[in-house]
Amino acid sequence: MNLPLPLSVAIIAKNEERNIKRCLTSLAGISSEIILVYNDCTDKTVEVAKSFGAKCIENEWCGHIEQKNFALLHCTQEWVLCLDADEAISPKLLESITDFMNNHNVGINGASFNRCTYFLGKWIRYGDWYPDKKLRVIRRGFSHWEGINPHDKLVLSEKGRIFHLKGDLQHFSFDSLRDFSEKTLHYSDIYIQNMGKTNSTAPRLINAVLRACWRFLRCYFLRLGFMDGCVGFIIAMSISYETLLRHARKWELNTKF
Repeated sequence: MNLPLPLSVAIIAKNEERNIKRCLTSLAGISSEIILVYNDCTDKTVEVAKSFGAKCIENEWCGHIEQKNFALLHCTQEWVLCLDADEAISPKLLESITDFMNNHNVGINGASFNRCTYFLGKWIRYGDWYPDKKLRVIRRGFSHWEGINPHDKLVLSEKGRIFHLKGDLQHFSFDSLRDFSEKTLHYSDIYIQNMGKTNSTAPRLINAVLRACWRFLRCYFLRLGFMDGCVGFIIAMSISYETLLRHARKWELNTKF
């Protein structure tokens, strides 16, 4: 049995009843504190989280980055592990985090590891989705979230060494192709909302097409996405479409018809 470490786990959630139990179970009791920031929940997300001893804080939705920074503010332990509700710690990564916390954190302000996504019945090991390196373990007060919603990124606020851990963070983001497509549209909406209407010259539509072609070539060929078989092809095509949609919509927003 793992003993609690001086570690807070920070999670944000909305209607994640199905995922949150898997996420918290994977921690195997290593953390001293679980902070769950939630909004607009109509299922049993909070009830499930409380059964694991989580401190649940309701906060009006303010964006992925802002919500995650809000969660960081409520962590009290020396170290913080940042997770999404649809993620889980693999046994190997759990072992690595425990070893890092006990033996290898002197002079280090953060730890990273690879994230592996489960999609259409298989773990994706190639293409743009892997190794998907993430900085997610940080010394409290030395890091913050930034980026353009919904694509957030945890970065060190001050210079410091980052230790890379063995083992994968397991990602269960998409239930089906329909779910993937719906999230692609949703994320493009958020992208456009954040970009806003600019006063600069409207981007050329050909640039959106070229970006989409490049993303397919990079994902499927240069990063060996074909090694994931038919699913790898679907992912490469989907990433290409997502890129086209985002930038074509930006062109549409800035073009007067």
